[in-house]
Amino acid sequence: MSNDNIKIISNPDEVQKISRKWKTEGLTIGLVPTMGYLHEGHQSLIHKSCAQNDRTIVSVFVNPIQFAPGEDLATYPRDLDADAALCASEGADILFHPQPSDMYGEYFSTHVEVDDITQVLCGKTRPTHFKGVTTVVSKLFNISKADRAYFGEKDAQQLAVIKRMVEDLNFDIEITGCPIVREADGLAKSSRNKYLNPEERKAALVLSRSLSIGKQLLDNGERNANVIRNSITQEIKKEQLAEIDYVSIVDSVTLKDVDEKITAPVLTAIAVKIGSTRLIDNFSYTV
Repeated sequence: MSNDNIKIISNPDEVQKISRKWKTEGLTIGLVPTMGYLHEGHQSLIHKSCAQNDRTIVSVFVNPIQFAPGEDLATYPRDLDADAALCASEGADILFHPQPSDMYGEYFSTHVEVDDITQVLCGKTRPTHFKGVTTVVSKLFNISKADRAYFGEKDAQQLAVIKRMVEDLNFDIEITGCPIVREADGLAKSSRNKYLNPEERKAALVLSRSLSIGKQLLDNGERNANVIRNSITQEIKKEQLAEIDYVSIVDSVTLKDVDEKITAPVLTAIAVKIGSTRLIDNFSYTV
């Protein structure tokens, strides 16, 4: 199946066969792993991959093993035709769209798990999430034979976990993080923004607004992490529709909490439920 000049393939073996052929021809391969319902954030990743590699594979796979019971696996937005059109417009070569049975056979029993940095931030309330992420990403790396893979910095913890896995397990692949893409009013692009009704969409601006307050404090010389964290928290609490999961300031590498003075690069990350929709946002800062 194809859309314009892009091949849509569901069989992992077929993608792997093509990738091997590309490698024997001396071509470089970029991989953009996604769960689909692509937006401008994903588009920026695809654009960068196509600019830096001879061939680009975009995976669209709503990965069931990274969802916990009660999460939005069944309702996660999907639109393969639109995804294919976007991939084709950027020049991607393959849209890899497997079914769960293609990725996880009847006797599937192997998982890849990163310790420590998966237990904080989103890992506190989604304890099985990153095990599903690292397992599927490992499979995608092996299937695609990619030289480089591209991830959005909005999912900062995911990016850190993938980088740790690649380093620890000697994956021969370069990981590139790409900047957060935002709406004109500051809301970080997310496939889950589709869930927001108009009132919730307006309320969701509290995420970027509160982070801007934290960044302004840092820009003005504030180095006490508790002061910054409390200021962000208080701003979020002003929004009645917002329910805080976490507001954290952590070391950029170890993801350990910074409780007092900020002396090294930090990640300020938040997770907030607006109505029933859980949204995340962050910024990095080097003092």
